[in-house]
Order: sequence, then structure tokens, then C-alpha cells
Amino acid sequence: QVQLQESGPGLLKPSQTLSLTCTVSGGSITTTVYYWSWIRQPPGKGLEWMGAIAYSGSTHYSPSLKSRTSISRDTSKNQFTLQLSSVTPEDTAVYYCARVRTGWGFYEYEYWGQGTQVTVSS
Repeated sequence: QVQLQESGPGLLKPSQTLSLTCTVSGGSITTTVYYWSWIRQPPGKGLEWMGAIAYSGSTHYSPSLKSRTSISRDTSKNQFTLQLSSVTPEDTAVYYCARVRTGWGFYEYEYWGQGTQVTVSS
């Protein structure tokens, strides 16, 4: 069974850079076809896709966040990392990592981490 777990700081001050790591077990992040995504959910709002890194290492970002977002990976540790710079209180959310399979006109979010609360406050 594939399991994902997010880790990182839960509290940041405005202007700092958020760094979250997703540790994957039960499957390799280099396995063909799969993408590894970051999604967040602000309080009272819906899910927002932030970006993803493919099995090949290529990255894809939400247009609204790409200027501040960087996703990388460490294949030796089977981990991928989200960095979000210049955070503001509007970045307060529960952050999730997930494994994604793509097909004809759909994205299947097969496995999710439990999520981690990130609060940006002065």
C-alpha cells in the first residue's frame, strides 16, 4: 500500500518561505506514469492544486502560484518537497501531498497524505 506523509513547520511569519516534505512509502516516486502533487485547502474553501513533479522529474505549477512555488525531489530518500516563498496569511491552509494518475480527460488522485496545517501569522 502506498502511503504519503507531509512534514514541515506548522507556523510561519509573513515573508518567510514554506518548506514541506512528502515522504512516500510502498512505491517509488520514479515509477512510470505517476505524478506527485501538492494540494492545499484554506479554511472554509475548496481544494487548490499547487503543482506536481512527474516520475521523470519534470515539474508543473498552477499559474497563480508558479512565481512563488518550487517542487523538487530526492529520489534516494523517496521524498518530494514543496517550497512556497513570500508567504502571507492568505497561504494559511491544510497542505496535502498526493499521488496522481492521468488519463483521457481526468486526473485520478489515488493516494493522499493526511495533510498538515500551516498557519501564517505575525
